[in-house]
Amino acid sequence: MTQAEGARAIVARSFGWMMLAVMAAFLVNVVLTFWFAFPGAAAAFAGGPDMGPAIVQCALYPALALLGAWLMVLRQPDMTLRDDAARVTSINRFLVRAAFWVVVFVGIGDAVLSFLRIDGLLDPLVGPEIAGNLGRSAYRGLYFHVPLILLGILVAAVTRSLGFIWLSLLVVLAELLIVFSRFIFSYEQAFMSDLVRFWYGALFLFASAYTLLEDGHVRVDLLYAGMRREAKGRVNAVGAICLGMLLCWTILIIGFGSSSSIIVGPILVYEITQSGFGLFVKYFMAGFLGVFAVTMMIQFVAQFFEGVADRRGEPGARETHAEAL
Repeated sequence: MTQAEGARAIVARSFGWMMLAVMAAFLVNVVLTFWFAFPGAAAAFAGGPDMGPAIVQCALYPALALLGAWLMVLRQPDMTLRDDAARVTSINRFLVRAAFWVVVFVGIGDAVLSFLRIDGLLDPLVGPEIAGNLGRSAYRGLYFHVPLILLGILVAAVTRSLGFIWLSLLVVLAELLIVFSRFIFSYEQAFMSDLVRFWYGALFLFASAYTLLEDGHVRVDLLYAGMRREAKGRVNAVGAICLGMLLCWTILIIGFGSSSSIIVGPILVYEITQSGFGLFVKYFMAGFLGVFAVTMMIQFVAQFFEGVADRRGEPGARETHAEAL
């Protein structure tokens, strides 16, 4: 590899890691702004008494993008693009695995809680005061869902299976529960259909990054299939930036843009469905869209690395499931 080729590889690696670092800074700022009452990075340019916290928020972008991502790349100049793609994909595997365990624990836990509440079993079990509090979305979200979220992340950290695939089985089992309970026991409640929608939405959105990794998304093209690997690499690299990353940034900016946006708004108020005895997880489903955007952004960066590596003719290309078929 010539010096010029090595420099171009470092530029490509720096771009990908900086994209992830800027996204991380953006998400940290979202949490600081909407959950810890920080003024927001834009307030650093408006003046006023909130300048200090706003400058800290604004400084997160160059600190993570320049000092974090760029210096990390420079400290490992011999790391290949394919190695970086594998590292990025491993991060995504953990995030998707954690999201899977979270929705499994929250779905089962909330369904059991709703069942006990509907059939009047919650009061003698935990007392009327706590039972009444668990009927409020903010209380249930903070004191019941949050511990389950932390448990899901902990389980994901100590397991290595790609768990979201099992969501398809869980959806089938939840549907079977509805069929048996309705036609055999004449029993059906709103939380049962809510559980199916909850898990099905998670399956659809969490599986998107894995499908991209395995090149399983439907391609409607006349030219791509006949291209050489180098040409496909160029198409994938450009497409990852112009179509994939741009779409993810659009979702993130619109979804987290204000306290009333489509993702932040429902989460802030622990939004639930109109059925008072259904699952209290509607705000989770708004968060699914954020998980989709984050995991797809990460996977598009990995695809960008792989595309540039293919364009450069680097050895060690990974065979996707679609190619194996």
